[in-house]
Amino acid sequence: MGQRYVFLDPDGMQEGSWSYVIVRAPTGIRYEQQYGGTALRRSHVEGYLVPVNPGQALTELRATFEHDLLGTGGGWPWPADLLRRLRGAVAKIALWDSAATSEGLSFISPRTLDLDEERLREIDEAWIPVATADGPGVLVWQNSD
Repeated sequence: MGQRYVFLDPDGMQEGSWSYVIVRAPTGIRYEQQYGGTALRRSHVEGYLVPVNPGQALTELRATFEHDLLGTGGGWPWPADLLRRLRGAVAKIALWDSAATSEGLSFISPRTLDLDEERLREIDEAWIPVATADGPGVLVWQNSD
C-alpha cells in the first residue's frame, strides 16, 4: 500500500495545546510536523503516535525555545545550562510502555522520557529526539510561530 503521511495540525487550527511522542517503528505511516519556531522547518518520522500530557514540562520547554532562544528554534552547540534544563523538562514527561494491555495496566507503570543525546543536532522547538522504553522517538508539540 505504500507510505501514508499524517500532517500534525496542518492548518494550525487544532484547538488547545497538544503534545505527542512519535515512537520510531516500521508502520508505513509517517507523521509530519512543522517545528523550529519562526524558522518554519518541517520533517517527518515513521512510527506510531502516542499522546502525552507534559504538564509543567511544556511550559519549561516553551520558555527555553520561545524566550531563551528567541523563538528561532534550536541552538547549537547547546550551552550546558540550557541542555540541563531541556534534559530535566523532558524527564518530567511520562509515556506508557507499549507492552501495557487493557488487562495488564495494573502491573505496568508509565516511564519517563530521556533526551536522546546522540541526536542533539536534531533538537529544535517542538521537535525533540527522545529515548522511550519502546525505542527512539520524537517529542512534538504545537509550534509557536
